[in-house]
Amino acid sequence: MYSYDEPVYLISVVAKILEIHPQTLRQYEKEGLIEPGRTEGKMRLYSQHDIDKIKAILRLTRDLGVNRAGVDIILRLKERLDELDQINEDLRASASKSNSVAIKQSSYEMIIFKGK
Repeated sequence: MYSYDEPVYLISVVAKILEIHPQTLRQYEKEGLIEPGRTEGKMRLYSQHDIDKIKAILRLTRDLGVNRAGVDIILRLKERLDELDQINEDLRASASKSNSVAIKQSSYEMIIFKGK
């Protein structure tokens, strides 16, 4: 089985799964919203992580009316929050090793997949 981040899906497969045109995926890449992997022959390969990110982009643009510039900001903020959550978790784990109590708590909750 492939890992969540391993690029294995061709652009045509992703387009079919998500019911979008392959050009949409190329446009998202051009705008820096996604970064698919590449084969040695320069073919785009998408991971499950990429597919989930594209689903989030589609949810934000289609269902919530966010423009692509807004999507870019939201995705960058989410990535930064993920980084900060990991740092926080690491600090709490370190503190718990020194007999402190650690409670895992996320700094945000994404609801963009709710509904469909």
